[in-house]
Amino acid sequence: MFHDTLPAQLDSSYSGDPWASFRVNNEREVLALLRQVREATTTVHLASPGGVSVSATLWTLDTEHQRLNFSAEAASPQLAAMIENDEATCVAYLDHVKLQFDVHDLLLVRGNKTCALQTSLPHDVFRFQRRQSFRVRPAGRSGPSVTLRHPALPDMLLKLRVLDISAGGCALMLPHNVPELRPGTLVHGVQVQLDLETSFTVKLALRHVGSMQAHEQGIRIGCEWHEPSSGAVRALQRYVDQTQKRRRLLSLS
Repeated sequence: MFHDTLPAQLDSSYSGDPWASFRVNNEREVLALLRQVREATTTVHLASPGGVSVSATLWTLDTEHQRLNFSAEAASPQLAAMIENDEATCVAYLDHVKLQFDVHDLLLVRGNKTCALQTSLPHDVFRFQRRQSFRVRPAGRSGPSVTLRHPALPDMLLKLRVLDISAGGCALMLPHNVPELRPGTLVHGVQVQLDLETSFTVKLALRHVGSMQAHEQGIRIGCEWHEPSSGAVRALQRYVDQTQKRRRLLSLS
């Protein structure tokens, strides 16, 4: 979990690029996220090396000159120290998503009645999910699947479609012609296939049974991952984040 107003720390135990699944570097998407921050008048927490921090709101985006303008109090000693450092990490929130990005070339711009903290426009924005329970619904029928042995009939191998998924659990579709799965059951050795290249094995706790939409055939089974490995959690978080990214890019096209 990430601290609410502090920059996220890099997990040095993870090989490769640990930031890759959280990084947004498409220019249109970066600008779209920054415009959302501005339009929501969300508080932006800026922190520079040495522990100097200030809170501000994003006023304007100057795409022509690649600059951002934040609200500022000219008399603030923290602001003066931050400008001297000439760099800062910004943290802001949009609903359940934490945004983080670095800015440089800090400058205090004074007007007749106001002043602004001007910075460079970031090339990358990182998105972190604030809640493990945030769920995404896979598009189409080619999404994730779960393979398990029926708890009451060990010889029956079931491959079930995932209806929605999060870092905390998932919902599965159980066909009507399959014997019921009882809530409260803990199923061992469950194989989760997120995509062609990503799979893991986990224990699955069956929590509740619900009905499907009227046009769909089957029963909805609400499940919780039980003691997943750190690798499984990381894969789940990456899948949720990538699914959100794809949907945002589709909405921009």
